[in-house]
Amino acid sequence: MMRYKYTIGIDEVGRGPLAGPVTVCAAAIPKGMKLDSLPNGVKLNDSKKLTAKSREAWAKKLKERGVVFAISNVTPGVIDRINISKAANRAAERSLNRLAEKKGIPLTQSLIFLDGGLYVDGGRTVIKADGRINAVKAASILAKVRRDRYMKKISLRYPFYGFEKHVGYGTRAHIAAIKKHGLSPAHRKSFCRSFV
Repeated sequence: MMRYKYTIGIDEVGRGPLAGPVTVCAAAIPKGMKLDSLPNGVKLNDSKKLTAKSREAWAKKLKERGVVFAISNVTPGVIDRINISKAANRAAERSLNRLAEKKGIPLTQSLIFLDGGLYVDGGRTVIKADGRINAVKAASILAKVRRDRYMKKISLRYPFYGFEKHVGYGTRAHIAAIKKHGLSPAHRKSFCRSFV
């Protein structure tokens, strides 16, 4: 029987926002690596169930522990052209390939799990994997931290929309800003048709 060296988790962040990329991370955790909790007792979890501060702390710890990961983004223009589902799966495939080709993770010696809605050849899609499988939890956190940082950065370029607060999601304030200022190049046109 094949002995696996890594568990690879793949998760996406940014499927639903009105602006910004969809971001997918593939994270490889070596067999036997324990990822219990932060010094303050916060356990590894789905990024949506952690505070921004805990996500940042976990991202730092994952990097310090040597978790190998690769992240891919698909831009709003491509999302508009091919749809969000295809865009997320394209990013998942790209992240996995980068993990193998640039980071040297042997896919044939890895168990590959994806959160529900994502698919790659050789991987197993598990509903709510981001709350059940450590490698997917890690991918969820690393993707969320990267995407949030990016959205805060572009908020300086497009200051009218409040990206630094809602990171592109369709809050009342964000929708009001779109109605007032129109769409920026960071917006997904196909997601904003009902209010422009």
